[in-house]
Amino acid sequence: MHRELLSGVRTGAVGSVHSWELVTAVDGPGTRLTVFLAGCPLRCLYCHNPDTMRMRDGQRVEVTEVLRRLHRYLPVFRAAGGGLTVSGGEPLMQPAFLARLLRGARELGVHTAVDTSGFLGANASDALLDDVDLVLLDVKSGDDATSRHVTGRDLQPTLDFGRRLSERGTEIWVRFVLVPGLTDAVDDVARVADHVAAMTSVSRVEVLPFHQMGREKWERLGMDYALTGTSPPDAALLARARAQFAARGLTVY
Repeated sequence: MHRELLSGVRTGAVGSVHSWELVTAVDGPGTRLTVFLAGCPLRCLYCHNPDTMRMRDGQRVEVTEVLRRLHRYLPVFRAAGGGLTVSGGEPLMQPAFLARLLRGARELGVHTAVDTSGFLGANASDALLDDVDLVLLDVKSGDDATSRHVTGRDLQPTLDFGRRLSERGTEIWVRFVLVPGLTDAVDDVARVADHVAAMTSVSRVEVLPFHQMGREKWERLGMDYALTGTSPPDAALLARARAQFAARGLTVY
């Protein structure tokens, strides 16, 4: 079954899917069907969905099944200005399946968004990106050293992907998670803001406060959670970080 899944993932006929949900004003504009794919190359210390890290832990789902569900919600999308968001995990771990989902959504006239760290941006072909209306780009930090500490991976691929999207004119919403003692240093936030300001197609920045909602999942999976003693940022810290982005002329939430 595992070999069958991998074969299907390579062709895009099937994908490893963790879950899906209908949400409003969370993963893009309007009411959206958000499909969470399984598998991620990053190991973010604050990940609130550690159960999506391994592709083999997902469900084998045919692309036609997701598109049938998408078709069912067409009246909702049209009424609420919503669409499809593919998240994870990391959707670009399954580029063929992602491409088929996006193409099918585009053929239905549905707005499309991809929620990604951009680390695997090289996996996204130009044809795939032609079917993307919006990228929710998770920028984890402002430099490679902090990025490696927070995620286990380098930052540069994310920046390269953001530059590529900007050159194409693809709309970007940047997401940055503010973690006290980890990603909140004034200089690091300033570097993130500078990187984002250089991405000319960014239309908004979401500074997301760290929370402990994923802690129970880590413990249930028997994984070591490094941020047990970390508190969410207070209002003053959030305001300072948001002001740093706004000072670069960015629209901040």
